[in-house]
Amino acid sequence: MQRTIFSEDHEAFRASVAEFVKRSIEPNAERFIEERAIDRETWLAAGELGYLGLGVPEEFGGSDAGDYRFAAVLGEELAKASAAVASSFGIHYDVCAPYLVELTTDEQKRRWLPKFCTGELVTAIGMTEPSGGSDLAALKTTAVRDGDDWIINGSKTFITNGFNADLVIVAARTSPEKKAKGITLFAVETGMAGFTRGRKLDKVGQPESDTAELFFDNVRVPDANRIGETDRGFIAMMERLPQERIGAAISNTAHAAAILDETLAYAKERKAFGQQIGSFQYNKFLFAELVTKLEVTQAFVDQGIAAHAEGKLSAVDAAKAKWWSAQVQNEILDACVQLHGGYGYMREYRVARAWMDARVTKIWAGSNEIMKELIGRELGL
Repeated sequence: MQRTIFSEDHEAFRASVAEFVKRSIEPNAERFIEERAIDRETWLAAGELGYLGLGVPEEFGGSDAGDYRFAAVLGEELAKASAAVASSFGIHYDVCAPYLVELTTDEQKRRWLPKFCTGELVTAIGMTEPSGGSDLAALKTTAVRDGDDWIINGSKTFITNGFNADLVIVAARTSPEKKAKGITLFAVETGMAGFTRGRKLDKVGQPESDTAELFFDNVRVPDANRIGETDRGFIAMMERLPQERIGAAISNTAHAAAILDETLAYAKERKAFGQQIGSFQYNKFLFAELVTKLEVTQAFVDQGIAAHAEGKLSAVDAAKAKWWSAQVQNEILDACVQLHGGYGYMREYRVARAWMDARVTKIWAGSNEIMKELIGRELGL
């Protein structure tokens, strides 16, 4: 179906991002996988083009797009190339940016945002803990006030960009007796004594997205690095999770679409028993089902993008888009592997890597089960 949410300006921006992907991402894809990270040169290239500061005011070095649809276009084009690249950049420009733009003081903005926009300062967000998973209210990392500073102790895990980030937004418990209402956010920066990182985690997929454990051993963080109000961190996270989840849905859908297109082309070329494998009735029907399911998903995600651009996306609708797109993405990619036969199980084929990369989307940004719990509560259950 014809998509209707993007204007000529959005499509011109899409062409720019596609050129960036062709020039800076695709030629380096294998190296990123081998090194298990995206190099800083690529971050700087993205910054130079204004991609990292889409949501940042111009006075602090951003491009201030003023329209979430530009971020959606960027996410789609990156995801077509690699789910991991889309994830790493998305954590920075789509997930961390709202915290640093909306919750910080002018002094903090001047200190962090210019380099955030250029790619000189890469960010991550430290929510998930070894014992917590999707239950953010149960986090155990603590921050205790000590004069003009806070002393942070604890750990985080599964942190995208965690190994190379220059600044990590860390959620810590500041008033244990208040439970969810006693969490505060802090900017922990590289070089702070007691802040260390574990190894790059060995994931099933998305190796080029550096993911790490983070450890805080009496890390002294000045109150000038507190982000937002004390004990308001949980609310701040809940308010910004819908953007993270619609961003995940955008990436999920674009990633699945790219691999499905490649698989359709393969099915037209590959022959078995004297005919194209795509012409067998079962495969033809399967493609019909996959294309329809993808386009229906895209239509819902597009409505989520449009709603968010107007500031009207609800947490429940974002949850619907996140879990459904992840489910459809995984169904499509599993079918694509099957259609490639034995080749679909070979790592050198993009379909195999995409299949591995996609599995985590049903887990991160809040597991699909948590998304269904949120939707069920909204139904009064």
